[in-house]
Amino acid sequence: MRKTYIRMIDKEIRNANHKKAAAITLKMNSLSDDIMIEKLYEAARAGVEVKLIIRGICCAYTSNKKWKKDIEAISIVDEYLEHARVFVFHNGGQEKVFIASSDWMVRNLDHRVEAAAEITDPVIRQELIEILNIQLLSNVKVRILDNEQRNAYKPATGRKQRAQLEIFRYLHDKTYN
Repeated sequence: MRKTYIRMIDKEIRNANHKKAAAITLKMNSLSDDIMIEKLYEAARAGVEVKLIIRGICCAYTSNKKWKKDIEAISIVDEYLEHARVFVFHNGGQEKVFIASSDWMVRNLDHRVEAAAEITDPVIRQELIEILNIQLLSNVKVRILDNEQRNAYKPATGRKQRAQLEIFRYLHDKTYN
């Protein structure tokens, strides 16, 4: 699993180095694995757009003067407990989307049997991407994860968007309209 994720990150780094679009969006509960964090730093140095939705533990820095792009990291803790793990790699515009049972922690990647699956159905893949985008645009119950560990709430400018309610509306409208 680790090798596959590293290969996917390396591909985004190569794309960024060749001035092509490169992006990684990761949603998980915890990010503490040093190897994976270093790969994300390498991606940020290369200019890959890295966005993280981390519910719990996040051991990664989000900015460094040596990086071409800072890492955007948020945490959403709201009424409903979420355990989804979704990993999106831009892949030259042909996004690869994975769901998995594991967070990026040593115990998960090295000491447990975990599962991951690529979502190949284009409708389901797009739905997962849209749900992640709803979460990234949310501005209620969202904390910004930063180097100083302030975990300040994201400013609720403009229309208030609460991810869990917006996702419910999205899925409701998609089902009943």
